[in-house]
Amino acid sequence: MDFSPHIETLLKTLPDTPGVYQYFDAEGLILYVGKAKNLKKRVSSYFHKEHDNARLRLLVKKIAHIKTIVVQTEYDALLLENNLIKQYQPKYNISLKDDKTYPWICLKKEPFPRLFYTRKKIADGSEYFGPYGSVYAMKNMLAFLRETFPLRTCTLDLSEKKISEKKYRACLDFHIGTCKAPCIGLQTAEQYAENIKQIRSIIKGNIVSVIKELKQQMSAYAEALEFEKAQILKERIDLFEKFQTKSMVVSNTVNNVDVIAFAQDNETYFVNYFHVMHGAIIASKMLEIKKKLDETDSDILAYAIHENRLELQSTAKEIIVPFYPEISIPSLTFFVPKAADKKILLDLCQRNAEQYKIDRNKQLALTNPEEHTNRLMQQMMRDLRMKEEPRRIEAFDNSNIQGHYAVSAMPVFIDGKPAKKEYRHFNIKTVEGPDDFATMEEVLYRRYKRVLDEELPLPQLIVIDGGKGQLSAAITSLKKLNLMGKVAIIGIAKRLEEIYYPGDSVPLYLDKKSETLRVIQHIRDEAHRFGITHHRNKRSKGVIKTELSNIKGISDKTAQKLLSELQSVHQIKEASFDTLKNIVGVAKATLIQQYFNKKS
Repeated sequence: MDFSPHIETLLKTLPDTPGVYQYFDAEGLILYVGKAKNLKKRVSSYFHKEHDNARLRLLVKKIAHIKTIVVQTEYDALLLENNLIKQYQPKYNISLKDDKTYPWICLKKEPFPRLFYTRKKIADGSEYFGPYGSVYAMKNMLAFLRETFPLRTCTLDLSEKKISEKKYRACLDFHIGTCKAPCIGLQTAEQYAENIKQIRSIIKGNIVSVIKELKQQMSAYAEALEFEKAQILKERIDLFEKFQTKSMVVSNTVNNVDVIAFAQDNETYFVNYFHVMHGAIIASKMLEIKKKLDETDSDILAYAIHENRLELQSTAKEIIVPFYPEISIPSLTFFVPKAADKKILLDLCQRNAEQYKIDRNKQLALTNPEEHTNRLMQQMMRDLRMKEEPRRIEAFDNSNIQGHYAVSAMPVFIDGKPAKKEYRHFNIKTVEGPDDFATMEEVLYRRYKRVLDEELPLPQLIVIDGGKGQLSAAITSLKKLNLMGKVAIIGIAKRLEEIYYPGDSVPLYLDKKSETLRVIQHIRDEAHRFGITHHRNKRSKGVIKTELSNIKGISDKTAQKLLSELQSVHQIKEASFDTLKNIVGVAKATLIQQYFNKKS
């Protein structure tokens, strides 16, 4: 690859240490920020190898200058990279779409803090808990806390000066028992702070420790014969334990861990993150991360871990991951579970990521069908290892009964959807007997000979319903027409949904949940349906011809009329003369009865 003497000099002087590199164009605009365990190896790789990614090739062409920052560890490089990306938002770096519109519980920084939910975080020193993936779950938590702890909801300035000046009067909340009126001095800041301390612990998932502390206080009150206070605490403990049973508890053995998993869709990663305390999921977060160049799954995972832990302020020492990332993070242990409770947590996290991907794609299909189609075409091109998007797909399926009434069906999909006006069926002309391979060869040849002769559009993908044998027969015809290599062709075997390629004996197995497989299955099923319908029609015409149309003077139209009225040839044969006469007239009724009388 050709690059400037300036770049060549910079590459020779790069350090063999961890760090961050920045690429700039000729105008000094920052193009890309990346991290590396070894700056020299990583940066040099951009310039000394061929890249399949067109976007990456374009980036390398634009690089006019390189800057590096050396750090102590790869994790330090990750932190610095993250900060620089947020600061400069380079064009070629991964783009992050987080869930800032998700609800949070806010503990307002003010005298006698209020507790409320918000979708907007403000950097004013207030505490934010969440985000909550479900508004319902978040509102349940708030309702429980307000039911258990008397808290103020007003926005009054409850400074010591204002309270001492007796500027306020108790509101309705005081009279109905949901607030203890700190505004008029009936609740001290210390008493209120004790409630806030317990609220903070519960939101963070430490409800077990709160219950334990309350039980100790209740016992102390009981021993001191203060039974009314002990009863109040008992009622509160009962509420806590009842609420705890409603929490999403996965296992009582898992405490203070993070869980992360993701689902991938083309260049977009849907990353789901859980924080678990005492076996209950107390916070969740979803990120959409779109990679721009050749970032690996490990890169995405490391970036998502840092972003989520920073956002959720997690102090967990262990994180459950789907695989071990190629980075070490101080004071954090990675764990890939194979079974038991932690595997259940990871699977749940994975299912949430997959479901989010499905929901986002459904929303995209409704709100922006063009973008949805483009994304699907890109996905299919990548999954099926094609050189171009399969905008037009044609599929073939054969039907016959013991070699009779042989037909072939060809459904057409355009942009992943059925184009029924383009569907075609074929009556087999040259093949005698049940020879599915020869039938496939004939049909493919006839179809694409006509396409070439009439200059019709060629498909980007041909789907053959069948395994290696049917695929080989189809390839024979494409070779005769000099189309091999110009059109992609695959075979799909019914039993295990195996995808076969020309010249490759090892099949491809697509993810059973992938959209690519769903499209291939859909066009295959359409080929079955369309072929069976045509086959059924042809068989019906064959029965009419052999049993009725052999009668001189009885046309196919007359035979069809008789079958519509009498349902079968047997019923026609058994019908009385008067019945036949009322349907087709005297002359034709006479011909029919004479024919069947001679046969009997």
